[in-house]
Parts: sequence; structure tokens; C-alpha cells
Amino acid sequence: MAEDSEEKPKNFHEMELDNRILKAIAKLGWQAPTLIQERAIPLLLEGKDVLVRARTGSGKTAAFAIPVIQKILTLKQTAKRQEIKALILAPSKELCNQICGVVQDLTIKCSQEVRCVNVAPPVELGVQKPLLVERPDIVVGTPTRVLKHVKAGYLDLKKSMELLVIDEADLVFSFGYESEVKELMDRLPSIYQAILASATLSEDVKSLKSLVLHNPVTLKLEEPDIAPASQLTHYHLLAEEMDKATILYALLKLHLIRGKSIIFVNTVDKCYKIKLYLEQFAIPTCVLNSELPAKIRCHSVNQFNQGIYDIIVASDEKALEEPGNPNEKGKVEGQKSKRKKDKESGVSRGIDFQHVANVINFDFPLDAQSYIHRAGRTARGNNQGSVLSFVSIREKPLLDEVENYLKNGQEDISIFKAYKFKLDEVEAFKYRAKDAWRAVTRIAVREARLKEIKQEIFNCQKLKNYFEDNPTDLQVLRHDKALHTVKIQQHLSDVPEYIVPPTLKGMTGLSKKNKRKRDSYQTSQASSKRFQAKKSNPLLSMDFEGFSKKKRKKN
Repeated sequence: MAEDSEEKPKNFHEMELDNRILKAIAKLGWQAPTLIQERAIPLLLEGKDVLVRARTGSGKTAAFAIPVIQKILTLKQTAKRQEIKALILAPSKELCNQICGVVQDLTIKCSQEVRCVNVAPPVELGVQKPLLVERPDIVVGTPTRVLKHVKAGYLDLKKSMELLVIDEADLVFSFGYESEVKELMDRLPSIYQAILASATLSEDVKSLKSLVLHNPVTLKLEEPDIAPASQLTHYHLLAEEMDKATILYALLKLHLIRGKSIIFVNTVDKCYKIKLYLEQFAIPTCVLNSELPAKIRCHSVNQFNQGIYDIIVASDEKALEEPGNPNEKGKVEGQKSKRKKDKESGVSRGIDFQHVANVINFDFPLDAQSYIHRAGRTARGNNQGSVLSFVSIREKPLLDEVENYLKNGQEDISIFKAYKFKLDEVEAFKYRAKDAWRAVTRIAVREARLKEIKQEIFNCQKLKNYFEDNPTDLQVLRHDKALHTVKIQQHLSDVPEYIVPPTLKGMTGLSKKNKRKRDSYQTSQASSKRFQAKKSNPLLSMDFEGFSKKKRKKN
């Protein structure tokens, strides 16, 4: 049922929340609730089942986490013993890790009263048994992992659970959890409050709704699937693969991209190819894909959010695994691989990459939903963002399909702006790019993947205490280190002045002082803050003509 609710409170302190939650919110710097939080929190505090539909980046996690914590604190006042009160399910390990982090941030002033345990990490069940024996207030995990603990007798939800949350509900069945969820429902109490949070209202969500919710309130915000044009700018640039590589090199090396960036590709191999390619120009990157162990993926995301590095190359290969995919080449590359992939992983969905200024689609996504979810990694909250999509001739129909979907029948509007990049002005870059791109062979990619796995063996939990005592040695755990499976030519790390386009000379910060800053791995936080302070479009500086106009005005 849909509800046109009356005027809702505009501030957190008007929602009758515990003072400890309000202090945690203030410490996080949240000045006012987002629209979905403003609508959902009062309904959940009333005890209603709610289906929350809001676009990615709208604050759905806090919208259910705050009332869950509040209800637990209220129940604690009359509870006679410690019991598990809330179960939060999510489709990926990364998302479980993120949800647990949000809960911990919100309970920082009441951490002794409200405890949260994440059972998603792929360790032996017995390792997590002591955590569950203590009966934490909140358990977070994937459906498969939670069900294993229930079957093992480590997790008894039937007696005490009062709250069930399923985040990214539209992915739960598509990730292959349908049988686990149905079996789990039989092991839950007959009466509980349920919350479904989703970016879309798909058929899978409707099936899950009938399975989990009882007479729910449906909160479907009247807002577009992606951030508005005032907050998110979409660019497209027609280019074949070699030109894509050249432009990417030029944009990054000339500092025409400001702030944190996520480069999306469609296959795991392409992840490593881009990393090895950029390594040759001394551009550090980190890779993120479904074949990496969950701990490494979560650690990489955390380091990126902390500002330790600026660029992630992520493979969004989920779409390639769907049957009947029209992109046969992608299907072969993505599906024929015999390497073990983690089905409980996700890059373009759910993960809260913080302060991402740019999303770059090196490979254009295979459908509109994939584009929306990639674009959702930037322009989150009140931050500005841009999406730059490289589009080959073969990918042009996909671009048209996405634009028609986003237009939603409004023919008079234009979604994608043509990005004005004069390739002939960076012709000197092209020679370097060709040599570097060809140097990244299939053998080099394979060796890089093997080397990274060997490298991560040393990043085990047993070394944690050592690194606490020797923080300078923590550099071993960096995920953006060079793999060196391709011969590095030192001269490629510098950009001689003669190859810089005349319109950009003096404006790209390529002085010796700035080069030293640029080559340092520690500048990411500062660049992110500068971008936030400017409140400007991070990709606007890609327009060479714009540079010329600015230069003339100064003169």
C-alpha cells in the first residue's frame, strides 16, 4: 500500500531518538536527514513493516539502521537477559561490512549497550561461534552465511529476533539467494517487524515482499533513478579502445581529473590490463573484482575511502554472467573463465565509496540499470559528481538505449553532453600510449593476477599486531602498489613540456614542485578536500576550449 504521509519532522532531534544516537549523528556531521530518512524513520519507530524504494546514495542504510538501534535501546530498558534482536541481510560481503560500519558509527556512544556482529567474512564457522554465543544485539550477514550458522546451531533467531532488514532487496534473488531466504524464513519467529530496502521495485522485490512483509507501507520517493543534472553531469566521448587508453592516460597525467575516481571495465582481465598500463606512467591504482578474497576487497574499499589512493579500477562483470546476454564477446570473456569468482561480491551496487568525484566507464555498461548503478557511486549525498563514458562504435547502441531510458519519454532534454577532447592535440601521448598498451600482454596480465594473490598472502590477520607496533611497515598492505609484470621505462613517468598541448601549458600543475606532489601517494585526501571546497564539476576542466577562454580572461 502506498501512503501520502503528513508533514514529517525535518530534523533528527524531532524524531524522539535517544540522546546517544543524536550525539553519534552529530559526530558524523549529518546536519539534517535525507528525504528517505525523514519519511522512513518515524514509520519504522511506529513498528510498521516498510518497503523502502530510493535511489542509490540517498541514505537508505541510515534510514533503517537508526530505528533499529533506537528500538533495541528501548527494549533494553525492560529486557531481563541479552538476546539477538535484529537480523540484517545483504547480498554481498562488501555491503555487509559497510552496514556493520554504519551501525558501529551510530552506536559509538552506546557501544556497550548495542553490539553488532558481521558474520559475512568467509572464515570457519567455529571462529565466529564465540561472537554469537554472546548473543549480540544485531547480526549482519549474507543469507547463505546466516543460514549456515543457524543450521550449525550457533545462531538461534526463533526465540528473540524482533527486527528483520533486507538491504538491496532487488539483488537478493538475482544473486542466487532465493532458496536460502525461503529456508531462513521458516527458522524465524512468526511475528517480527520487517524492512526491505531497494533501489528498484523489480519482480524479485515483489516476490520478496510477499514472502517477508505483512501489510507494509511502501515508500516510493518521487525522484529520478540518478542524481539530478544540477548535481551529476554525464559526458560521452566516441573512441575506440586505443584512443580510450590514450585519452585516459592524458586526462590522468595532465591532472584534468580532480578528486577520487572509479574506472569501470567489464572483465577482470581488463582490470589488470588498465592497472599495468597506468603503472608504466607512474599512476598508482587499485583493482577491485569478484575474484579477489572478500577481506582484500573490503580492505581496498576502506583504504580508498580513507584517501590512501585516488583511483580504483573495478570490474562490473555481474551483467556478463546473465544468460542470454546479447554481448557475445563479453559473455565469452566473462563466462568462460574457470577462475573461482565470489558470488557474494558487488562493486557497482551497494558499496558506499566516499567522496567519489568521477566515474569513468572505460567499457560502456551493457544495460541501463548497470549504468545507473555505476553512476550511483558518485554524486552521493550533497556532493557533486561526473560520469565520463568512453563509447566505441560497437557500444553506440548501448549509449542510445541508456539515454532513451533516462529521458523517460522527454525528448526535449539531453542527458549526455559530448565531451570536447581534441585527440590531435595529444598526438605525442598516443605514441607512448600505444607502446605501453601493447606491452600489457595476456601473459603479463596472468602473471599480475598470480603475483597479487601471492602478495596478499602476507597481508593476513596474524600480522595485525605486528603492524600496530610497526606502523611504518603498513605500506606492505597497500593495494595500489606496482605489480611490475611489465617492464617499466622510467622516462614514461614524466610529461615533458613539449608534448603538453599549448592550451594547457601553465594550467595543469606540471611544475617540478607539483610533480613531486603528484607522484606522492599521500596527496589523495588533500585533493579530495580541494575538490569539495571548490564545489565545481570535476570533469569540466577536460574541455580544452574552456581552458582557452579562462586563459584569455586572465590575460
